[in-house]
Amino acid sequence: MIQHLQHPVFKIISATAGQQGVDAYAIGGFVRDIYLNRPSKDIDIVVLGNGIAFAEAVGKTLKVPVSVFKNFGTAMLKYQDLEIEFVGARKESYRSDSRKPIVENGTLEDDQKRRDFTINALAIALHPSRYGQLIDPFGGIQDIESKLIRTPLDPAETFSDDPLRIMRAIRFASQLIFTIDDAALEGIKATAERIKIVSQERITDELNKIILSPKPSIGFKLLFDTGLLKLIFPLMQDLYGVEIINGKGHKDNFYHTLEVLDNISQTTDDLWLRWSAILHDIAKPATKRFEPGHGWTFHGHEDRGARMVPKIFAQLKLPLNEKMKLVQKLVQLHLRPIVLSQETITDSAVRRLLFEAGDDIESLMLLCKADITTKKRVQNKKVPQ
Repeated sequence: MIQHLQHPVFKIISATAGQQGVDAYAIGGFVRDIYLNRPSKDIDIVVLGNGIAFAEAVGKTLKVPVSVFKNFGTAMLKYQDLEIEFVGARKESYRSDSRKPIVENGTLEDDQKRRDFTINALAIALHPSRYGQLIDPFGGIQDIESKLIRTPLDPAETFSDDPLRIMRAIRFASQLIFTIDDAALEGIKATAERIKIVSQERITDELNKIILSPKPSIGFKLLFDTGLLKLIFPLMQDLYGVEIINGKGHKDNFYHTLEVLDNISQTTDDLWLRWSAILHDIAKPATKRFEPGHGWTFHGHEDRGARMVPKIFAQLKLPLNEKMKLVQKLVQLHLRPIVLSQETITDSAVRRLLFEAGDDIESLMLLCKADITTKKRVQNKKVPQ
């Protein structure tokens, strides 16, 4: 592991640990990302002692300011291209009605046990006597190799203690294209209701990270299967299912939306264009009608959907600014290019669309192209993992 500790800050942390006679470890995402071959500029340091005092000693050597957060028992400094956070090793316990922990001093083992997943419990020793030694008590390296999300302790305990972890499990599975192991998946289902004690801002932050995944449908299918989607975003859950009358059915708009989302994700990393894909058909359940002799219609779903966007953004604590207005515009106009392509196009119709779309015409065309899907699904078909 020493080859991954070439940045000079590690030698300074190591020297400080030796001078103070305490153990210090790099832990969590930085270590995980070494094995995933992903660059990481955020480093978490756990100290078997006073993390704040240790950080201040390192900051003095580096001649950089240290930000102290006494309420959390942490300190942070920035050095060159790195952001480094220090904390004393600790163990935590939780009340049933809160995700705020009762924190006590602990050992490295205590600290690793409280981590959310085995892949985030990896640690590298920085004390001069053990410099570069990997500490992996829960098989995190094997889980990385197996592409598996697993908890260090019993999943029910890990998720019940901090229910935001059930969102994080799905987020990591979606970001890394990993599988959640069966025990953890059952633990998510069993504790899903506890997501209600987590703030909407934290939930939406994890949701946005799922949306920004290489293939967001992986995360949304897991949200659906575990029962989380109906708790955190019931309007999207309502898109699921196919109704059949007189032998006539419609496509499953939930799966269609996921296809559109995956399609647009292949062409843009823009979070708000991806949100436009999620919401482009959000009003279809409310506008669904069966017309004898014709079949199913969703007349006006683009107009109603556009009117729903501000309320959805407000409920999810998304920004009510030009980002929301962009999504609203794209939802409003997403059928227009398709309709024009099916009719005799007039210059005035094209000019009208260009005027209404304005500078967002390219974004609109990306959404329209992503909206071309062919798959149909039947109700009650199990969501694939």
